[in-house]
Amino acid sequence: MTHRVAIVGAGPSGFYAADGLMRTNPDLHIDIIDRLPTPHGLIRAGVAPDHQGTKAVARQFDRLLARPDVRFAGNIEVGRDLSWDELTTGYDAIIVATGMVIDKKLGVPGEELPHVWGSWRFVGWLNGHPDFRQGPDLGKVKSVAVIGNGNVALDVARVLAKSADEMAKSDIVPEAGAAIAAAPLTDIHVIGRRGPEHASFTNNELAEMGRLTRAVAVTEPKGLDAAPPASDPTPERLRKIKNLEILRGFANNKAGTKPVTVHFRFHAAALAFKPGVVEFTPNTLKGGKLPADLVVTCIGYGGEEFPKREDVFPVGWAKRGPTGTIPTNRAESHAVAQQVLAWLDERDPKSGPDVLPIAVDAAGWHRIDKHEIAAGAAKGRPRVKLTDWQALLDVAQGG
Repeated sequence: MTHRVAIVGAGPSGFYAADGLMRTNPDLHIDIIDRLPTPHGLIRAGVAPDHQGTKAVARQFDRLLARPDVRFAGNIEVGRDLSWDELTTGYDAIIVATGMVIDKKLGVPGEELPHVWGSWRFVGWLNGHPDFRQGPDLGKVKSVAVIGNGNVALDVARVLAKSADEMAKSDIVPEAGAAIAAAPLTDIHVIGRRGPEHASFTNNELAEMGRLTRAVAVTEPKGLDAAPPASDPTPERLRKIKNLEILRGFANNKAGTKPVTVHFRFHAAALAFKPGVVEFTPNTLKGGKLPADLVVTCIGYGGEEFPKREDVFPVGWAKRGPTGTIPTNRAESHAVAQQVLAWLDERDPKSGPDVLPIAVDAAGWHRIDKHEIAAGAAKGRPRVKLTDWQALLDVAQGG
């Protein structure tokens, strides 16, 4: 008998966990289960469509799916098609790699207004997630407020600010790309509630904002002489020092020198959203109000509940919260894989039938992949994604 492990969630942390398991014990049977018909999680649905280099890691995940004892089981939602109890009955261990895909709320009035979007929903639309096919109406959007000071805020601002030519080699959904290109955008405001010395941008992503064809990045010089907290570990302090240096460069730029101006604003906490306006705490923003026809909040994510049992092992964001980059997951997932293997070493494999319902398997995913790449090739793009649930299932099933 062979031990069976279920990995719930086919994103980077799930695949890295499978890799860690197989490196030590290639005789395991592993099922990687996802509610979507497509694997790769945040690589496909969360990484900005213009950062194709970051998405390239998906190729090594697909190589894992070619192994005979690793199965992909897409279009299976735990809680709908399969219960947690059935999983724990049918598998010797469960790794939870479900991530965090619920937009956090600021808890201020007006968050439910139609022009206020959470970043997961917005980025899902850009990336063709089948749950988010309908995007915001950009037809009259001149000014956008992006609330947050991390890389997701930069992704949102950058994709909105880029020209159609700059996005031509991306895998942005064509409808989203066309809507952004046609929008009468003039101003994008990236807004943080703390000072620039606390911003969590990575240096390369922030510097990229200064190299856009149709957009100029600007900020106020006030506060850019601040020092990062002395208590920060050295790499963190060096990253923040470099960010401040980049922002000082932006402070030399003038708004309006290109069609779109990206304003970096700090010490501004949103108090309320109203049609066309964001209200801020007094004295943090001149006048306390900012025009905004669209608001995208990039303030983090929450996750779904899962059983807390000794045979259930969380990894990635499900374990530590929405922090870190894709490479961060590799070492952590490999470490969790070793914990799982130590657990299995002390237990006999369970006997019993296969509890997995009929699913979209790796062959089905490869049919989707091939279809999308062919559609992209016709347009000079990496791929054109299928965004409709039924279309994804039809292609997966060979229709």
